[in-house]
Amino acid sequence: MSTSSLHNLMITTVGAGNMAYSLITGLIQAGVPAKALRAADVSATQLDRFRALGVPAFEDNAAATADAHIVLVAVKPQVLQPVLKALSLRREQLVISIAAGIPLRTLQDATASDQPIVRCMPNTPALVGAGITGLYANSFVTPALRTQAAALLSSVGRVLWLEDESLLDAVTAVSGSGPAYFFYVMEAMIKAGIELGLEPDVAATLTVETAWGAAKLARESQTTPATLRANVTSPGGTTARALAIMNDAGMADAIVRALHGAAERSAELAREF
Repeated sequence: MSTSSLHNLMITTVGAGNMAYSLITGLIQAGVPAKALRAADVSATQLDRFRALGVPAFEDNAAATADAHIVLVAVKPQVLQPVLKALSLRREQLVISIAAGIPLRTLQDATASDQPIVRCMPNTPALVGAGITGLYANSFVTPALRTQAAALLSSVGRVLWLEDESLLDAVTAVSGSGPAYFFYVMEAMIKAGIELGLEPDVAATLTVETAWGAAKLARESQTTPATLRANVTSPGGTTARALAIMNDAGMADAIVRALHGAAERSAELAREF
């Protein structure tokens, strides 16, 4: 998505962690001038890498957001409410929260009653420009503001709008936590490769490249993962033997139950806040 809707806007990130850094970097690479961006954090050390990009850095959150059009909130959930309340935001400023588990009602309580807010769930592949983000907007977010939010998040990957805020729990389970599931499988594959006699670096390279290739094939193919799996599985062959063992171990059911558990925990965290 083009970042043209962000031209002439001031964008401030409150919180200078890895996700904020990836978004700022993505925006610059997409053509947004560094001078139109700001980074705020109480840690001066965290701000050094933003300064290296030419982005103005602030240790005062309120000063950094005073004239911002978009305020990206990228702080830990535990401190989000006091941080937001201390900003004195104006009603015309768009707030985008990437804080996991913080529901809109909590964000609304810490800002104006009619503050336009977009809540979203990016994932860690955003750090390399390959993220996927689910977004949900409250009723005060206009079509123009929706376009701005989508343009900002699409600088680090794809975006999907959701029709119901509760679906963010499912997004968290599938894509927010999802990279860890794939890393878990990759760990096991590397371990098996080493046990089968491969050098650790060889086992790791084979696993990572296979994962990347399979994901690329699934993304670019006109068919489903189930069909792609069937295409690789010759009757009586090596793949069939491996998949049979996985099925006997109940691997598919375990994955489904795990994602349900992740979604339930996401909903629990929202209730806690």
